Amino acid sequence: MSAEIIPVTMVGDGEDSRPAADRLVAGDPEQRAWNAFTDATGQFHAGHWSSTRGVWRVRYTESELCVLLRGRVELVSESGARATFGPGDAFVVPAGYTGTWAVREDCTKIYAIFVPHT
Repeated sequence: MSAEIIPVTMVGDGEDSRPAADRLVAGDPEQRAWNAFTDATGQFHAGHWSSTRGVWRVRYTESELCVLLRGRVELVSESGARATFGPGDAFVVPAGYTGTWAVREDCTKIYAIFVPHT
């Protein structure tokens, strides 16, 4: 079997979502994901994600590499550590991270997610 390069592009309409009501802290963010790749194991995913402004609680069971293309986001961990990112910034959210994710300016990111076996 031959492996081929997969472009990480925003093809089609994407998949719309919103944070679950029990996690929403502020706003009414509209989110959309364009998953460009999922490996055969279902553990690795890559694509684009966008969101309008809002704040919600997160609890990561996966590890995620984020590269912000536009907008501004702020993550505040359960311990109070604050991190703000803008266009061109890259960061990793490790499995086990809990806190809040705030979109301060409508944003778009490239993501690469690894979901460990459970």
